[in-house]
Amino acid sequence: MALERPEIDFIDGPPPADLVVTDEKVGEGEQAGHGSTVEVHYVGVAHSSGEEFDASWNRGEPLRFRLGSGQVISGWDQGVMGMRVGGRRKLVIPPHLAYGDRGAGGVIKPGETLVFVVDLVGVS
Repeated sequence: MALERPEIDFIDGPPPADLVVTDEKVGEGEQAGHGSTVEVHYVGVAHSSGEEFDASWNRGEPLRFRLGSGQVISGWDQGVMGMRVGGRRKLVIPPHLAYGDRGAGGVIKPGETLVFVVDLVGVS
């Protein structure tokens, strides 16, 4: 089965205060653990507007990073931990685990809660 780009439905209501992790599909492959190098495809939207601000799908290649090493925002390090290859997970990440009050590059406003759908495609 080919991996397909996810659509993220607008989330109505107030943003959560803590990280919310929802498995949309549990993978059956190797598990991502602290120190693993993972490859993920993702789509990210702003909770407040539902507007997409980034997606690996647009670049045609997954993002690769070392889990738990601070190469990505804390919500990703925590939210991807324990996933298995082939899995899809929705992460709703509050500002204190994302970009906080500073925002990011004029693309993510200060204090924004972020919503990602992440597909784990590789672990090494």
